[in-house]
Amino acid sequence: MSPVLAGVLQLLALTAALALAHVPLGNHMARVYSSPRHLRVEKWIYKGIGADPDTEMRWPAYLRGVLAFSLAGVLFLYLLQRLQGVLPGSLGFASIDPDQAFNTAASFVANTNWQSYYGEQAMGHVVQTAGLAVQNFVSAAVGIAVAVALVRGFARSRTGELGNFWADLVRGVVRVLVPIAAVGAVILVACGVIQNFSGIHEVGQFMGGTQEWNGGAVASQEVIKELGTNGGGYFNANSAHPFENPTPFTNLFEIFLILLIPVALTRTFGVMTGSVRQGYAILGTMAAIWAGFVALMMWTEFAHHGPALQAAGGAMEGKELRFGIGGSSLFAVTTTLTSTGAVDSFHSSYTGLGGGITMLGMMLGEIAPGGVGSGLYGMLVMAVVAVFVAGLMVGRTPEYLGKKIGTREIKFAACYILITPALVLVFTAAAMALPTPGDSMTNSGAHGFSEILYAYTSASNNNGSAFAGLNADTQWFNSTLGLAMLLGRFVPMVFVLALAGSLARQQPVPATAGTLRTEKPLFAGLLAGAVLIITGLTYFPALALGPLAEGLA
Repeated sequence: MSPVLAGVLQLLALTAALALAHVPLGNHMARVYSSPRHLRVEKWIYKGIGADPDTEMRWPAYLRGVLAFSLAGVLFLYLLQRLQGVLPGSLGFASIDPDQAFNTAASFVANTNWQSYYGEQAMGHVVQTAGLAVQNFVSAAVGIAVAVALVRGFARSRTGELGNFWADLVRGVVRVLVPIAAVGAVILVACGVIQNFSGIHEVGQFMGGTQEWNGGAVASQEVIKELGTNGGGYFNANSAHPFENPTPFTNLFEIFLILLIPVALTRTFGVMTGSVRQGYAILGTMAAIWAGFVALMMWTEFAHHGPALQAAGGAMEGKELRFGIGGSSLFAVTTTLTSTGAVDSFHSSYTGLGGGITMLGMMLGEIAPGGVGSGLYGMLVMAVVAVFVAGLMVGRTPEYLGKKIGTREIKFAACYILITPALVLVFTAAAMALPTPGDSMTNSGAHGFSEILYAYTSASNNNGSAFAGLNADTQWFNSTLGLAMLLGRFVPMVFVLALAGSLARQQPVPATAGTLRTEKPLFAGLLAGAVLIITGLTYFPALALGPLAEGLA
């Protein structure tokens, strides 16, 4: 079987699996976030944290819940790392330095999972399981909760109430993430992913010396890192490591986990708003962008330019022979379009244009299909902008799902769109202008610039992957990337929840002959065009200095 055919068959199998899971999981999540009932274990949790799950919240109260919970997570994870040296199960590792502890705490709470350390050489069992793995669950649940709040903003009328954050958070963990993760972890263990609490042990000779590995609860963290679009690996090689991703089947299964909830949430959106076709329009837009990026990536990496690439069958540098170009390209596009950041190959080793595709995927705003929760609310914000543009074209007040998009709503949407590019470009410019950050680059010229641009694009969009040539374990990068991750995660949430509150207070207007049909393919095309044009206008100059210059050289 040719490598190209193998890549196409993997793509078809993945699409079929997602199609089978889309409706049942989407309907399940709609029931989860609409049910008035509370499970017994949920009641215990509410009693433990002192929350009343039946109290409805307006958007400022909902936002305070998000920020307070996330701040507590940052502080807890920071202290856990700083105290690692005196904790049991630390495997003899020392406490984490303050700047790296801040970076890691910000990273995992912000659902970014950027790692400036070697996981198997820095973090013991307690930090990995009680700290990082727990944040993989709850940070994903926070993203889903904010997305559900925005969906309620579209679905409700003449009320500013968006639900209860604590109920949404707990239900997301208990009823959605934990059950799927439990099944997924068993599958991964059955396929060879390790799950233990062993210490450091010698595994053999390597280049004249001994090689040592430590075990860990890898399968349970691997499954939620993909399912929750987190991305942080137990080992430095991430999903290229055979302990995390041993076979082509587990590789495809992990890609499936990454896409599962973001794809199903479009169904949840359609069911909760009473218009399943609206959900399909959003899904169609996401799928078209994702498929286009996969096709472009495979084309750039399979292209046989030069005798070395011809002999290898494509650009195999930085890729695992177990997965080949097809599986690696599919994983790279999926992880950079979903704010996951996990890698089974190294993006810095891709062709110039291939590396640019991974970067552009993040620059779209992680919305195709995007991160867990964040992908849906990001695409819905873009839909608000698209109907506003359409309204300007025909000279009427734009509407989406019966809600008028006025000055207030478009200001919230515009602020949401502008915050991330501002973080990326300002921090990149500062790093390139100052003398010290440039010392972390292992390459010069366009590729060196791409390393810096990729790092801040990844951090600000809460992705977490990296151009591996950059040494980011410095005070500058630990501090600025940590700040970019926090601002890139929580400032957009402010505008999403404010938009949700504004929409929930409106009285729906009936559709007329002049209303734009937002469930039609025409609107899906308009939405995809708006996403690509806005991204291109924002980032093209920076891309021209980095991956485009390298790819066209």
